Amino acid sequence: MWMIAGLLVGSALITAVLGFHLGPHAHLLAGSLGVLAAVWLVFMLVDGRSAPVLWALLTANIVVSAGVGVLAWRALSTRGLAVEGHHLVSPVAAEGVALDDLNPSGIVRVQGENWSAVATNGTVRSGTPVRVLHVDGVRLAVWGEKTECELEADDSGQTLSGRPNSSLWVLSEVEHEGPLQ
Repeated sequence: MWMIAGLLVGSALITAVLGFHLGPHAHLLAGSLGVLAAVWLVFMLVDGRSAPVLWALLTANIVVSAGVGVLAWRALSTRGLAVEGHHLVSPVAAEGVALDDLNPSGIVRVQGENWSAVATNGTVRSGTPVRVLHVDGVRLAVWGEKTECELEADDSGQTLSGRPNSSLWVLSEVEHEGPLQ
């Protein structure tokens, strides 16, 4: 009986910890396993096993199960709703500013929040406006706006310029004085 109780309580605890990485559905599973473990522990108490360890285990199990159950309920019931203080809008295409030099990674401020970012068009100086191209986990891929004096030249002296819709550098037809091949 103790082995079954240990497996149920252990499974509930492991699932609760994994829920912080996997999301609210894992917390819902942890809460359900916790309820099942509590029922088993109460069955053990009714069967005549009233050790102090059993009471402590039952109490701890109820507290943890209730906690992750509330976490799961709140996360699943507020999905898609605006939560005060949190931006639920994607930062893609938002404008921001580089807080330090992106060479190619650094920190940018977008929509009032600081983000780790990678510049897709080379080095971006601190204070330069940036535009978010896409989100990769908790890191943004950004395009830094360059002024004309910051454009780079290749070995032949031709000026290179970037396009925000492409991650490649392309030779401008105007600066090349003719069509590109």
